[in-house]
Amino acid sequence: MAENRKIDTKEFLKPDYMLRLYASGAFPMADSETGVINWYLPEVRTIIPLENYNIPRSAKKIIEKSGFEIRFDTNFKAVVEGCADRESTWISKELINAYLKLHKRGNIHTVETYLDGKLVGGLYGVTFRGAFWGESMFSKVSQASKAALIRLIQRLIERGFVLLDVQYMTEHLKMFGAVEISFEEYTQLLNKSFLRVCEF
Repeated sequence: MAENRKIDTKEFLKPDYMLRLYASGAFPMADSETGVINWYLPEVRTIIPLENYNIPRSAKKIIEKSGFEIRFDTNFKAVVEGCADRESTWISKELINAYLKLHKRGNIHTVETYLDGKLVGGLYGVTFRGAFWGESMFSKVSQASKAALIRLIQRLIERGFVLLDVQYMTEHLKMFGAVEISFEEYTQLLNKSFLRVCEF
């Protein structure tokens, strides 16, 4: 596995700096024990190609019968706290506060899954022009996060986005067509995405 290049500074938690770092391909993570926030630039990137994604048939059928309601941008704080609510998390309180500032700027968005009026899953990510950097997702009932991801993919395509960055490969993401690409390929996609002005 390729090594990560780290930018070891907390200076860059202001909205403008954060967007510049995301636009260069970096993303932040806090150490689960110390809370120290570092920015990472993996050499191998994981994306879900918006022109060649996959929606698992089994998941689609279950979701159609689930009674889920999908909403956008109605409860950012609950979504990010849901993502952080686990035994070990990289989403520290300091990072949540930084995200809240980005959210007020309109550069963070949520896809929320509700069942019987209750938030049961969702995801959030950072946007800039035609790029969406998926940060984290959570699920309190089966298939809730998958429902949010399916709707995210559809939404990004509808709105003309170019890039869906999902950071690291997982079996969950692989089902949706996630692939690993080189940093050079990733940079080309970034540059292409910046030519679009997309509204989430």
